[in-house]
Amino acid sequence: MLDAATQGQLADYFERIVQPVALIASLDDSPAAADIRELLSEIAAIAPDKIRARFDGTFERRPSFQITRDGADMGMHFAALPMGHEFTSLLLAILWAGGHPPKADADVLAQIAALEGEYSFTTWMSLSCHNCPDVVQALNLMAVCNPRIRHVAIDGGLFQQEVTDLQIMAVPKTLLNGADFASGRIELDEILAKIDSGAAARTAAKLADKAPYDVLIVGGGPAGAAAAVYAARKGVRTGIVAERFGGQTRDTLGIENYPSVLATDGPAFAAALEAHVRHYDVDLMALQRVTRLEPATQPGAYAKVILDNGAVLKSRTVILATGARWRNIDVPGERQYKTKGVAYCPHCDGPLFKGKDVAVIGGGNSGVEAAIDLAGVVGSVTLLEFDRALRADHVLVDKLKSMPNVSIHVNAQTTEITGDGQTVNGLRYTDRASGEQHFVGLAGVFIQIGLVPNTEFLKGTIELSKSGEIIVDAKCATSMPGIFAAGDVTTVPYKQIVIAASEGAKAALSAFEHLIRTPLAV
Repeated sequence: MLDAATQGQLADYFERIVQPVALIASLDDSPAAADIRELLSEIAAIAPDKIRARFDGTFERRPSFQITRDGADMGMHFAALPMGHEFTSLLLAILWAGGHPPKADADVLAQIAALEGEYSFTTWMSLSCHNCPDVVQALNLMAVCNPRIRHVAIDGGLFQQEVTDLQIMAVPKTLLNGADFASGRIELDEILAKIDSGAAARTAAKLADKAPYDVLIVGGGPAGAAAAVYAARKGVRTGIVAERFGGQTRDTLGIENYPSVLATDGPAFAAALEAHVRHYDVDLMALQRVTRLEPATQPGAYAKVILDNGAVLKSRTVILATGARWRNIDVPGERQYKTKGVAYCPHCDGPLFKGKDVAVIGGGNSGVEAAIDLAGVVGSVTLLEFDRALRADHVLVDKLKSMPNVSIHVNAQTTEITGDGQTVNGLRYTDRASGEQHFVGLAGVFIQIGLVPNTEFLKGTIELSKSGEIIVDAKCATSMPGIFAAGDVTTVPYKQIVIAASEGAKAALSAFEHLIRTPLAV
């Protein structure tokens, strides 16, 4: 199962193991169980003095296996064959069980270890989901650090009956002690904030003590990251505050048009952005939501950025790089059935609809790419485009039209997503040319109709366009002195990673120019 090159790489990694590891499996007669047996046996054979595989587990869910320190009972379980995106999760779990320290701040590890109570997490994921590993790895890390925490990661494609019974229509989906805990990607700090009641207050107090910045960037996508790098290299005090680092790139599967990078995936690109920022002297404040901006009251005074937890950050200049999010179609049924058949990430949630009929709404590049990806997994794809023709690149349209299980409807206005009260069962659309109404029976609807800027917190503060984008000039300056903006949140056309990054660099250079031309008010 593991080729020679992979085995060689694993042998190097396993040199870091300082305490013996046990892989304990509970198997059945299924093909998946045979694959798990083969995988665990091969892993154990790479470092037999450090890892042993056992097949005498008594876990109720089969096939599944536990990763633990030999002689201990760590709470890391996989009800899956963790290949694909989850192979890294498997490797990290083995290393952590073997005593190799996780890459997390010491205060975070101490916070996890101090949690009281019993926490049993269950995560349903798919092996093609690029958001799922972050959740799996965060919960596994917690299980390593605290014996009162347990976690099982379940491949929804392997345990489809459970997915059906629990009506799980989107991954990652996490339960805590049998109750809903989170839908979608959630990071370690977010998990701790939800279960540690005192975490928010401690974080707010810590942030409130921060010294003022010369440049404070709001948003951690390509624009924000580029701005942070350029500002830090000027030697000014730089901070970056973001809800999640990487922005939309975390939800992008393939990136093949960034100069000098032939091909990569979104999560890897986001990780590289963060690593580049951390290379410089940048104060990175992740998982923080900004609720208000107060521009400086006079030239050279500090602007204020107010966070959701009440903390106030001050800075001589501010760069807004909050990006955009998926646009909703705002029809009956969309909100009601979100994560219950209504989805926005075909790569994450597509495997849950294996063999079923789905629709994609949107005929641009995103929508057509989604339909192409889904067509290889689901039973059939119905693509609906509001305009009179598909707007995607010709090469994508040609590929889509060549697929036998895809039907395309242009001039189609979606009017309702229907369901049985629990999950999606279809949608209605109107032919805009004839006025004729149609119903299509479906199990899922993937919405891919573009983006909406994240500027709600700025209304009444700086000038916005009719579509809510921040209006900027050629130097990324906004209507307020000392406040700059960059990336998908602005009126700059063509929402592309390379353009966002270049605009972030421009914004940082403009902020620096403002600093040297505007003395600090006293």
